[in-house]
Amino acid sequence: MSQPLILLIFLVLGFVGGLILRAIGNPGLAAGSDYVVLVGEIWLRALQMTSLPLLIALLITGIAGAGDVAASGRIAGRSLKWIILLVAGAILIGSAVTLAFIAIWPVAPVAREALVAGLGAVGGSPASPPPPLREWLVNVIPTNPFAATASGAILSMVIFVMLFALAITRLPPERRAPLIAFFDAVNQAMMVMVGWVLKLAPLGAFTLALGVGLHGGAGAAGAIVQYVLLECVAGAAIILALYPLTAIFGRISPLRFARAVAPPQIVAASTQSSLASLPAMITAAEGQLDVPPRVAGVTLPIAVSIFKITSATMNLAVVLFTAHVLGIEISAGTLIAGMVVACLVSFGVAGLPGASSFFASVVPIALAMGVPTTLLAILIAVEVIPDLFRTVGNVTADVALTRIVAMRKGSREATAA
Repeated sequence: MSQPLILLIFLVLGFVGGLILRAIGNPGLAAGSDYVVLVGEIWLRALQMTSLPLLIALLITGIAGAGDVAASGRIAGRSLKWIILLVAGAILIGSAVTLAFIAIWPVAPVAREALVAGLGAVGGSPASPPPPLREWLVNVIPTNPFAATASGAILSMVIFVMLFALAITRLPPERRAPLIAFFDAVNQAMMVMVGWVLKLAPLGAFTLALGVGLHGGAGAAGAIVQYVLLECVAGAAIILALYPLTAIFGRISPLRFARAVAPPQIVAASTQSSLASLPAMITAAEGQLDVPPRVAGVTLPIAVSIFKITSATMNLAVVLFTAHVLGIEISAGTLIAGMVVACLVSFGVAGLPGASSFFASVVPIALAMGVPTTLLAILIAVEVIPDLFRTVGNVTADVALTRIVAMRKGSREATAA
């Protein structure tokens, strides 16, 4: 049985158990269950413990890694440029869809209160209103990045780390390599720690869901259902947008592209793995889409490694939904910061297993936007269905990217060189 399905089962069991305890109404049982919920709160804090060093390592390795790809050859550089453009466009579309979804169908106040009340002590406190734009623009550049981090000004720290990572890419190779290797080791060490904590994810999901059911009641379930639907809609919007985009820039009819990409999509849906879908993607690109083997041989491996178009979009949607539930106002500047971090982090978390990837992708965005990660332990347990849209969308984008790169001016000459 897969880990996402196990998490979902334990989440449901915990939620139902909490509803039963709530219906019984025995004060002694309720008090005893609060100590059980405490286990979940400790587990959540253990996850949060790795957030900041993981954010720093992911940003630096993601930016530095993208720089290495761009310098590795004409086809690779062209692929990276299109990856950045497509991810940026997808984030814009996904943000618009997410905000429209929330505006049209906001989470009911009863459901929001139930979900936050169910999380108890980890629910956080209401956020203060955002500062005036002038003050925000001045303070976003830190005079002391370490003091900014200590005071909770995570966005200022993110700006410093991004500039530091860009500076690393300008160093000579012999100076750049040790720094990248160090932060890559930090990233791997943090992911080992995350892996240890995630081994207890079923227990954490069960205990936290128990608290949600006990203190929040059935109303919290409505908010969770809306989250799942939001993620699916955001993912589907990106998938659908890829068809006309490929038709325009890849010079191919949407119907022909749909026929070619269908087999890789089926493999992606059944395996939930972009890497496992690579053979089907190569067959579709070279056989049905007339992509030269040299372009497919360079672009597809790069795409599978760093191109996570739906992940960046849907991870930002997680944070926007969390902010909505917790009543946190997101300013335009904060939203832009979240978009940038979502794009960069998507490069650094490629290849991680499902739960680790979800945590490593969402937490940095939440930190950059100043949104608490209190709902993460609940939302991570209902990723089974949204994860299908993530994988299918990423595979569709990989094939689309390969066709677009092959059809761009100069690519034919490159393949003949």
